[in-house]
Amino acid sequence: MSDFAQSPGFSELNAAAAIAARKSFRAAASDLGVSASALSHAVSALEARLGVRLFNRTTRSVSLTPAGEQFLAKIKPAMREIVDAMHEVNEQRSRPAGLIRINTSEGAGEQILAPIVTEFLRRHHDVQVEIITESRAVDIVADGFDAGIRLAEMVPRDMVSIPLGKTQRHLVVGAPAYFANRPQPRSPADLKKHLCIRYRLPGGSIYRWEFEKRGQPLSVDIAGQLTLDSDRLILRAALSGAGLAYVNEWSAREGLSSGRLVQVLGEWTPPYPGLCLYYPSHRHIAAAMRAFTEMIREMAVGDRLLVA
Repeated sequence: MSDFAQSPGFSELNAAAAIAARKSFRAAASDLGVSASALSHAVSALEARLGVRLFNRTTRSVSLTPAGEQFLAKIKPAMREIVDAMHEVNEQRSRPAGLIRINTSEGAGEQILAPIVTEFLRRHHDVQVEIITESRAVDIVADGFDAGIRLAEMVPRDMVSIPLGKTQRHLVVGAPAYFANRPQPRSPADLKKHLCIRYRLPGGSIYRWEFEKRGQPLSVDIAGQLTLDSDRLILRAALSGAGLAYVNEWSAREGLSSGRLVQVLGEWTPPYPGLCLYYPSHRHIAAAMRAFTEMIREMAVGDRLLVA
């Protein structure tokens, strides 16, 4: 039997790459649209064919063996070439088709869903869009995403970046009930007299509230009884009167317009550059992804983006 006949198929290699990226058979199976058992069989077959174990498996974790790390490092460039070749063939279709995978934060995902993604899907019926939300920033190339959406300051310099709309802004807000027996803070230094709802970052540290006035930045290590790891929960806690919250203006807009929230320290929270779509500059851009970027540029020129 020839070496070619004994070589693993692309699906097996893709399965191994997905598991290595997600460090979970279940999560990788979900990404690939197959069952976890089917994925396990594919990797077992690959390992049997290669004669080495690629993954260390326990009931709680999955990790690459040294041989697995070396193998994946070797095949990733070739797999990217294969995917690019498939995209190039797909471009010969009369209209864009296929899957676009986007990584972003939950808040950014909410902002771009209605004005951008739903409009894109309305125009292109043969394209599917999958949006994965994570608080932490990820390597979109290593994790198999076509694009990311993050604040401009978080976009890696080697990426192509397209602004999605206006500037963003964070605000300090509290419910009227919270201020019933408390004076409003006049400067960040006054926050030590207040209950502040703290945000725990994905890495485990507590976020320091960021301020700026007359070009001078200031970060404050706030204190409070309540610590959360979700922007949504922080906003809900503020609405309930649990304390002051430092939240995105977009998420607080309804509470402010209805009077359920009150903004304070407005002169200390200037706007900053907003969201950007970004993707690798060195990778071939598939027809579906190209159509997505063209629509965004069209909407930006027309000043119709509602991301603010």
